[in-house]
Amino acid sequence: MIKKKYIAALALIILAGCKKDPTNVGQKNAYAIADYPQTVNDLQTVLVSCYANLRDQGLYGFHFLPKALSNSMHTVNSEYNGDPGWNEMAANNLTVGNEYASETWAACFTGIKNCNVTIFAAAALMKTDPADQPTINLILGQAYCLRGWYYMQLECLYGQDYMKAGGVNGTEMGVPIYTSIPNSLAGTQIPRSPVKDVWALIESDEKQAATLLKGQVWGSADLARATEWSAKGLLGKAYVYTEDWADAQTTLLDVIQNSGKSLMPYTTYFNAFNGSNKFNSESLLELYVDQNSMGGYGIYSSAANSSTINGLIWSPNTFGGGDGTEGSVLSMGYGNEFFHDQSVIRFGFPLSSVYNLVANPKYNASQTASYKNPKLIQDPAYTQASLNVRTNQTADPRLFVNALQPWVDSVQFDGVNFAKVAKPSIYAFQTNHYGFSVRKYSPIDYNENTINSDKWDYYLLRLADVYLLYAEANIQGGNTAVGLEYLNKVKRRAYGLPINTPSAIDYASTTAATPANNSLDPDPVLGHNPLYYERWAELFNEGSWWFDVCRWKIGDSEAAYYGSALNTTQPLTTTFVDSKSYTWPIPLSELNTNSKAVQNPGYTH
Repeated sequence: MIKKKYIAALALIILAGCKKDPTNVGQKNAYAIADYPQTVNDLQTVLVSCYANLRDQGLYGFHFLPKALSNSMHTVNSEYNGDPGWNEMAANNLTVGNEYASETWAACFTGIKNCNVTIFAAAALMKTDPADQPTINLILGQAYCLRGWYYMQLECLYGQDYMKAGGVNGTEMGVPIYTSIPNSLAGTQIPRSPVKDVWALIESDEKQAATLLKGQVWGSADLARATEWSAKGLLGKAYVYTEDWADAQTTLLDVIQNSGKSLMPYTTYFNAFNGSNKFNSESLLELYVDQNSMGGYGIYSSAANSSTINGLIWSPNTFGGGDGTEGSVLSMGYGNEFFHDQSVIRFGFPLSSVYNLVANPKYNASQTASYKNPKLIQDPAYTQASLNVRTNQTADPRLFVNALQPWVDSVQFDGVNFAKVAKPSIYAFQTNHYGFSVRKYSPIDYNENTINSDKWDYYLLRLADVYLLYAEANIQGGNTAVGLEYLNKVKRRAYGLPINTPSAIDYASTTAATPANNSLDPDPVLGHNPLYYERWAELFNEGSWWFDVCRWKIGDSEAAYYGSALNTTQPLTTTFVDSKSYTWPIPLSELNTNSKAVQNPGYTH
């Protein structure tokens, strides 16, 4: 991990800087390097900010996944009234003042600024301390890798369009490019660069990173650092996103064959999103989260920490009190969001959402009714049928990686006691909704109201994503057989099968039926598109599906499939305006401070 001593050192530097007499401060429009950094260890503390910024509330600290992308992708419904920005995301109808779009823009550009400062400081230190060039190169490589990542997020979210094969639309508006530190107000007034130039920078950064980090293997204390394979994986993703199929094939195959990484077995994969199996065989770039480092309330703590608190929003309900029926629940966090019913069906769950509550034959009337002694339980026949779905794999097993089923799954709600998962309150006594809870990146063995921090790392890139990107590059590049084999490798893992051995569950063609072709409500798009379905199912609720929706231009069909997004007051109709909804708005703060900024089409202010 990025060592804690560097974080502490950086905090001391900031505090010391705040105590300076303003008359003794040097040039105010430039970074002064005469005093700091003077050594490689000093430079490491500068690099820390590039990583630490990933935990900004506008990124993985709190808002980006549960409040912005989960709603935009319709992976969740809500029993919270939401706020204007939240509900705009859920309805795919953003305004220029959307707070979450504004936060992410600011957080990404802060990350870019931090990377640029690191690159600037590294170049200066190289002149005064050439003997440390190998170590400085490793620091530079990490800064370039992360700058490329930040720019990829920005371009995918705010760029006018994804670049098509051959760069035919390369002159459309991307995002402003800053590769140095502005030394005047005029230097901050940067127009939006063409999309081709932004993608060229992303590719250049990741190539430089791969070269500078070549062969470096980090020790156990530094496993969260970027590597050659982090950079090459991101480079391959950039090639796919810009439809450069040939370069994507070469680069991604290099990662697959030479990174030393492999897909986790299903038994490991099942628990790889809830705090276990950090820095596993599949992880290529991982945001380290230290649950024990905090001294307050997650990212809002005043203490230096490396925490995140996304799980507060996704946390499940359990039968934690009362008589143990559908209405007596205890949330293991805020419990604001739960699994969208249409996602249950899309994973191929074959049972109706309708079931009865019946008298508990084991109820002891001489004792107080509770989660241990409920008066009512789910119809045992329905419970058994649900368990049979799992045993017989008649639904995609990844459903149960991602979701918790009421009355069937149990969680350790207080760190000691286990209880069955309950429906969210808004669905508690309704028989026409599944009411599954979010499992991936959600607290299932502790109460986040008490701990106030997530315990799991976040995957910024993992090998299954690389396999699926490689499959896409081959299918689109004309090598259909190779592409199908890599789709099937990922699917076989999900079913607990040897990934390199052909099986009965393999896709035979690029139009074969998928679990989304569920007779309950067959999906007209994902139901016969294994590439689309596998990216949706494998990377569910990790954030990348939004990018896929936008680059494949399937927003209309996604809105039609999900139909509505729920909050506690009323359903929000999911709409999609092709001329607007595929891009987030350029924030008002940018338009008001950058005279050369131009808004995306479809947005007015």
